[in-house]
Amino acid sequence: MIRPGLCSVTFRELSVPQVVALAAAAGLACIEWAGDVHVPPGDLAAARHAREATEAAGLAVASYGTYLDMEGADGALKEATQQVLASARELGAPRIRVWAGRTGSAEAGAQQRTAVVERLQYVCDAAAAEDIEVGLEFHGKTLTDEIGSTLRLLDEVGRANLRSYWQPHQGMDRAAAVDTLHQVLPLASTIHVFSWWPMAKRLPLAERSTLWQEVFTVLAAEGSDRDALLEFVPGDDPAVLAREAQTLRDLIAAGEQDAHDPMSAEAAR
Repeated sequence: MIRPGLCSVTFRELSVPQVVALAAAAGLACIEWAGDVHVPPGDLAAARHAREATEAAGLAVASYGTYLDMEGADGALKEATQQVLASARELGAPRIRVWAGRTGSAEAGAQQRTAVVERLQYVCDAAAAEDIEVGLEFHGKTLTDEIGSTLRLLDEVGRANLRSYWQPHQGMDRAAAVDTLHQVLPLASTIHVFSWWPMAKRLPLAERSTLWQEVFTVLAAEGSDRDALLEFVPGDDPAVLAREAQTLRDLIAAGEQDAHDPMSAEAAR
């Protein structure tokens, strides 16, 4: 099952109740709560409030979107990890999203990469003790800026509770983006959904429907349960969420149909 949801950071200026109300009204199923605005690490009251509001609306907490980035002093990272996990527990989040540093794979030296690996191992082990999964942000200017580096990093860390998020990198055409998805399956746990083209121009999701229908076909054919979370909308406008959510549901349904009807998928391309 592919579950449609929302990243709360999409509407960072809105309150927790406003985000919940928007998501529920748009017919979404779950929310990834942002650690930089709505649920700050270590603020257990904020985490409890977000969880209660989410569940009261009949929605689920999909994940905790943190900005834990594997850089800086080890002591500070360990303290930040404990704050993140405390908030994740209170939030009821089955997964935390973290960043593989802030340096691109081509620029990071061997020593820097080794440090990121060791810190990720620490975070994964601490999260595993709480039965929490860890997801790597799939993003430029980190060690997941390129699919080969991402796969290598997952292997180097070597922890069963480590997975990768997936999204099309900026400027990547349909074929190249879908190829990266194929390569990271089945280790991709969560999909960040948005329509940027040709680089960072925010378009309606329907403007890249060919890409996203193929993405959801690939995911449906593989068969694992995943969350597909709207991360950005044009103009950061709450008024367009219902439209974007409907497009998301339509694309998920079309992908599921294509996965069971190869002739239909071929015709769509």
